[in-house]
Amino acid sequence: MRLLFLGDIVGASGREVVLTHIAHLRRTLALDCVIANGENSAGGFGITESQATVFLQSGIDVITLGNHAFDQRAALVFIERIPSLIRPINYPPGTPGRGSFLLTTQDNKRVLVINAMGRLFMDALDDPFAAVDRELKACPLGSGCDAIVIDFHGEATSEKQAMGFFCDGRATLVVGTHTHVPTADERILPQGTAYLSDVGMCGDYDSVIGMNKQEPVRRMVEKTPGSRLEPAKGPGTLSGILVIADPETGLAQSVHPLRLGPHLTPAFPPSEFRSEAKI
Repeated sequence: MRLLFLGDIVGASGREVVLTHIAHLRRTLALDCVIANGENSAGGFGITESQATVFLQSGIDVITLGNHAFDQRAALVFIERIPSLIRPINYPPGTPGRGSFLLTTQDNKRVLVINAMGRLFMDALDDPFAAVDRELKACPLGSGCDAIVIDFHGEATSEKQAMGFFCDGRATLVVGTHTHVPTADERILPQGTAYLSDVGMCGDYDSVIGMNKQEPVRRMVEKTPGSRLEPAKGPGTLSGILVIADPETGLAQSVHPLRLGPHLTPAFPPSEFRSEAKI
């Protein structure tokens, strides 16, 4: 089974690069499932219903969110209408939406996607470890589903690594989002779970984590409030991670970074994982 996870989609540049490549990537890599974090799609702050709809129609199967899940207030309503748009599972009881989604692929494989958010240097939410543990016990890998992908949206690499080892052997992939900077620690943990501390973003990397450079730099130099942060609008880079999972166990067999676009060193899975010419 082939699973692709795409990092935080930031603004128009992120939306454009994802929509440009997604259909070709599905064909080229013979993907069974595509998941993307969309919490920065709307000008860097949240996601709109129309954006979520376009992503889902274009070839993305599940959209995860994070601390900006409800920056667009309409999301409090439309998230209930889109079951494959999920927010962190450790939001308090009564929060609109859901924290997981069980996808059935075209080959009738069941992929459980869980979204959780860390608590170190983040907004205070319920315990993500307890919330994820309950979900893994309710739908175990191998019996309840064929693959499990966990988007752990957090600031601290230590908390992300802890979640990776906490889920090792019980999930196909634990991948970090939120910092918008891809890390180089993709690996398979001892019990068979693929792990990456942060997958990076889909957006313009000639920026400060996706935002126009001038205002973030000015704020850090002058330490005074200023104008609203705006997404950088240059050419976007797509950042993601491909996991090849054992169809029998659901555990990872190999993991491959994917980067398409300027400013970062390109990365693409080896030729044996492609069904067409390289993009």
